[in-house]
Amino acid sequence: MPETSDAVSSRRHSFFEDLQLLIVILLGVVSVATAYVSFEAALYGGQQAAAYSRGGAAQTEAESIYLEANQQYVQDAETLTRLSEYQIEMEGTDPDVAAAASEKYDQLYFTSVSEDLDAAIAWAQAENEADPTAYTDPQASEDYQYALFGAWSDADTAAKALLAQGDEANQYSDRLTLNTVLMAIALFLLGIAAVIRNRRAQWILIGVSSAIFLLALGLTVIVPFTWF
Repeated sequence: MPETSDAVSSRRHSFFEDLQLLIVILLGVVSVATAYVSFEAALYGGQQAAAYSRGGAAQTEAESIYLEANQQYVQDAETLTRLSEYQIEMEGTDPDVAAAASEKYDQLYFTSVSEDLDAAIAWAQAENEADPTAYTDPQASEDYQYALFGAWSDADTAAKALLAQGDEANQYSDRLTLNTVLMAIALFLLGIAAVIRNRRAQWILIGVSSAIFLLALGLTVIVPFTWF
C-alpha cells in the first residue's frame, strides 16, 4: 500500500529531528573532502619542489653557458683588436714590418677566428664600405650574437618557465592548504555539535560549519585537478 503524504512528511520530519544522524553524514562528507583537498595540496607541493629543483639546475646550466659564451666574446674582442693592429702595420711603409704583420695576421685569423666571427667580420666590412662615415663593429652582428648567446637564451627561458611552474604549483598548494584548514574548522564545529544537547546550538553549529565547508569547497573547485 503506497505511503500517504503524511507518512512521508513524518519521515522527513524525523530525519531532521535526529540531528545526530545529520551530523554524522556531514562529518563523513567533510572528512572525505578534507582528505581529498589535503591530498591535492600534497601533490602540488611535490610538483613545486620538482619544478624548483629542475628550474634551479637549468638556471645553473644557463649561467654556465653564458659565462662560456661571454668568455668567447671577450676573446673575440681581443682577437679583433690584434687583427686591427696587424692591419695598421700591414699598411705601413716598412715592407719588412708589413710582411711580418701579414704573416701574423693570417696565422691569427686561421687559429682564432671562428666561422661565426668570420661571417661577422665580412658583414662589418660590407657595412663599413657602404657607409664609411660610421664604424660597424663585427661583434654587433645579430647573427654572431645569437650564435654565441643563443644557447644561453634558450636555456635561460627554459629555466624561467620551470621556475614559473614551481611558483604556480606553490600558489595552488597554499590555497589548498588554506581550504584544508577551513574544512578542519568545519569538522571541529560539527564535532562540537555532535556532543552538545542544545538543539538550537546544534543547528547554529551545523549552519556555520556547513557555510565554512561550502566556502572551502567552492575555493577548491576553482583549483585545477592534478593526479601526479
